[in-house]
Amino acid sequence: MKSIFTKIVVWSFGTLVLSLLAFVMVTAWITRNSERAAGRMFPRLQSFELAEARSVYETGGSRAVAVFLSRLNNALGKRHYLVDANGKDLATGEDRSPLLTSVAHRWNEPVFSAGGMLIGTISRDGKYCLIGRSVPPPHVDPWRYIPYYGLILFAVAILCWPLAMNIGAPLRTLANVVDRFGQGDLSIRLRLARRDEIGNLARSFDRMADRIETLLIAERRLLQDVSHELRSPLARLSFAAELARTAPDHEVAIARVKKEISRLSELVGTLLEVTRNEGDPSSRSRATFFLDELVRQVVEDCSVENVDRACHFILPAADPVALVGDRELMRRAVENVLRNAIYYSPAESKVEVTVRRVSEHAQISVRDRGPGVPAELLPKIFQPFFRVDDSRNGATGGLGLGLSIALRAVRLHNGEIRAKNANPGLLVEIDLPWGKP
Repeated sequence: MKSIFTKIVVWSFGTLVLSLLAFVMVTAWITRNSERAAGRMFPRLQSFELAEARSVYETGGSRAVAVFLSRLNNALGKRHYLVDANGKDLATGEDRSPLLTSVAHRWNEPVFSAGGMLIGTISRDGKYCLIGRSVPPPHVDPWRYIPYYGLILFAVAILCWPLAMNIGAPLRTLANVVDRFGQGDLSIRLRLARRDEIGNLARSFDRMADRIETLLIAERRLLQDVSHELRSPLARLSFAAELARTAPDHEVAIARVKKEISRLSELVGTLLEVTRNEGDPSSRSRATFFLDELVRQVVEDCSVENVDRACHFILPAADPVALVGDRELMRRAVENVLRNAIYYSPAESKVEVTVRRVSEHAQISVRDRGPGVPAELLPKIFQPFFRVDDSRNGATGGLGLGLSIALRAVRLHNGEIRAKNANPGLLVEIDLPWGKP
């Protein structure tokens, strides 16, 4: 039997059948012992009855003993006969010799016949004998109880079927889900609400599937990101290397090569760090740091790199806001949002950056004065490789991955990031749960 459903049903029926057999055997054993006990008690009782009947007969005669035996019959529910040594009934005068012959030589022992059970007790002097005859018990036919046993089996089947379904059906579902998961359907889950061992198994599988899906998706995303985003830096690096070989000003060409190598290393480092944190939560570096101080340092770094566009950063003073998380990962997220604002801002325009507490969250707001984003494209700007304007991104050096990395970093800190048009410009807001150091 390979099916647990079949095993449960068979075991239940087998247990029931064995229980019925045990019940019948125990009942028969108890009945037999009861009869033996009754058999030991009847001779003593009948010896007492014989003594009383003899005393009544010897003092009152046949009529007195007839009355006594009649009362005895009514009280005990069986027939009694007081006979002499020849089998003559001393109450009625009838011949009871056949009964006397039946119990002779088996005094005080039950004798079974078609007429019932006979017990004969003789006096010590052999003059009197009291014969008791009980009504034969009704014949017990065990086959007549077969319908009742069948009804019991049917009732047990009705009760066992839901039990088998309750255990077998979830296991079949689990087997199907595991099979589909093994075939590549990483999104399938059990989502069982049961609180027993099967529910615990289902929840363990769901957690395992979430973990495996996260690892595989992180690996695939890393490969896609690296393969897609390394093309442009490598092409520019190849061009810079060729320029360094042929250009008259070698120092400028070498500086260009170093710049491209630095950008390439930074891109790979960012991708690896975000992917590692997504795939292995235990590897995350968690510490308390001040978000306002981190944003101020990122603004200062971007101001140094912002010589060509000469954008002006406006960063009002903010109260200290403590955050628990990965400081470097958070720095990359804020930096990517700021660089995106610089890329789309007109020359010598303002970029407003604020850090404040909003309810139970710390909020970072970055607003530029660029052209904004069409309303229908706002939900897509955080998707990997999405570009609102390919030509503009190519001109400004945008890789189409900055806001995607920022989204993933913020989510790793249980935060939210969103964007909306500020007319003019684009406003990006980051909400993060804050805590005291």
